[in-house]
Amino acid sequence: MEAPDLITADFWSSEANHIALPPFGSEKAEGLSAFAQQMGARGWCFFQTSGSEGQPKWVGLEKSSFLISARAVNAHFHVTENDRWLIAIPLHHVGGFSILARSHVSGASTDDLPGPWDAAAFVETCSRQRITLTSLVPTQMHDLVRQHLAAPPTLRVALIGGGALSPALRREAEHLGWPVRTTFGMTEAASQIATESTADEMVVLPHWLLSTDATDTLTIRGPALAKGYASLDPNRIWHWHPIDPDIGLRTRDRVKLASSDSHQTLRFLGRESDSLKICGELVSRDALQSRLDTIALSQNFPAPILLVPLPDPRRETSLTLVTRSHSSTLAQQTALLEAFNATALAHERAFQIRTLPALPCTPIGKPDLPATQRLLQES
Repeated sequence: MEAPDLITADFWSSEANHIALPPFGSEKAEGLSAFAQQMGARGWCFFQTSGSEGQPKWVGLEKSSFLISARAVNAHFHVTENDRWLIAIPLHHVGGFSILARSHVSGASTDDLPGPWDAAAFVETCSRQRITLTSLVPTQMHDLVRQHLAAPPTLRVALIGGGALSPALRREAEHLGWPVRTTFGMTEAASQIATESTADEMVVLPHWLLSTDATDTLTIRGPALAKGYASLDPNRIWHWHPIDPDIGLRTRDRVKLASSDSHQTLRFLGRESDSLKICGELVSRDALQSRLDTIALSQNFPAPILLVPLPDPRRETSLTLVTRSHSSTLAQQTALLEAFNATALAHERAFQIRTLPALPCTPIGKPDLPATQRLLQES
């Protein structure tokens, strides 16, 4: 299925604004179009992101930001009109939408994966349409590996973004022939900030100027940076929060930057929100999740598994492993819990494993940790 008729060549030069509405929750954008026109936005795209206290928050980007990003990504991966992209990430997310800009700039063809995500259907479509490029989130790669699905022979790059890809999952994916290249980006950057060149080096794309402070927290500046945020307050009044292009955007990401004669490299360390306090000790949830993923893969655990922190009156935080109901046996769950705790320090151990009918996910298939926490606390 070809990309939606909405995105034509004229779209990129049009001054019409585009609101990337998800298939649900469109009422959260009510009045945004009129607000954007009132503040003089022309040729902008708005993408929803998480806001404080549950209030809607939309990132405003000029269409030119996507084209700047597209040229850099295309140059990095030598994308030409002979390539063919498969979109497996919804177009209301920059991970999917940015592919349309890359195709427009390069002349490459674009196909869309019809229906909800299905790993086997994805591989079949790649093979039938002779896809050469695609973009996935780690959860989707997990599904492909779990079903032992080999990469189609025509695929030359599978970009992985939207979350960390554990080393164990990467090894399994490459064993199946998947040409994995990890990326680092965000909505405010119109997609990628840095992208992998080799398995141990992530190159900063040339249109970005990056810096870090004493805590290694990243600030980004560059011509593809978002203009700001539109938010709706409880009284349903829209407000605009601009990003100063000279100051840039201070992110919540911690990275290590290094420079060579030809380029800058980036190594992701973690996020401010990743840190947990357990019994007075500072713990990285992402690091523990990566260790859990490695153990689950080694045991061939048959379902996704999520490490969920919950409030604890004595320990500050307690850790629970969460998986889908009826997808694993009690013996498999017990073995996984025991293996995880055997590798953990005393304060890092999980106290239990719980099951839910389904693990909440975001629209692009990333585990929705806050939603999972709410379900566990309500049950």
